Amino acid sequence: MKRINEYKKLFGVEKEIDLAILKKSYRDLVKQWHPDKYQDGDAMKEEAEVQSRRVIDGYHFLVSIAPETREANLAAYTETINEGIADYHHKGLVLEITFVDGSTYEYFGVTPPIYQKMINSDKINRFAKRAIYPNYVYRKTKRSVEQD
Repeated sequence: MKRINEYKKLFGVEKEIDLAILKKSYRDLVKQWHPDKYQDGDAMKEEAEVQSRRVIDGYHFLVSIAPETREANLAAYTETINEGIADYHHKGLVLEITFVDGSTYEYFGVTPPIYQKMINSDKINRFAKRAIYPNYVYRKTKRSVEQD
C-alpha cells in the first residue's frame, strides 16, 4: 500500500486511477526529469536519471493496477484463479500468488492475520476466492514460460 500511495502522490492521483489523466501526468513528469535536459557533469543529471526511472516505474505500476487494465484482463484473470494456486509468499503487506498456469499476481494490503487464516484453511484457493481476490488491489507481475 505504501508503494501505491507513493506513486499516486508522485502522479497527483487522488482516488481511482484514470488512465488518461495518468498518461498526461506521466508525459509532464518525463519532460521535467528527462536526463538529456542536462549536460554531462551537471549535478542535476544524476538526480534526473533517478527521478526518470522512478517516474517510468511508477507509471507502469499504476497502469497495472488501474481499474481499466483490470477490467480488460478480467476474463483471463478469472480463468487463472479458477485453475488453482501453485505457490504463495507473503512479505510485509504483499501476498504473491503463483497459479497453476504459471501466472503470478501480487495482492496489496493483505495483513498477516488474513494470510494466517489463508494458510490454515483446508482449502486455500476457496478461502482466497472469498477473502483475497475480491477484496484486495492486485496486479499481474509475471508468467513463467509454458512447457510444451
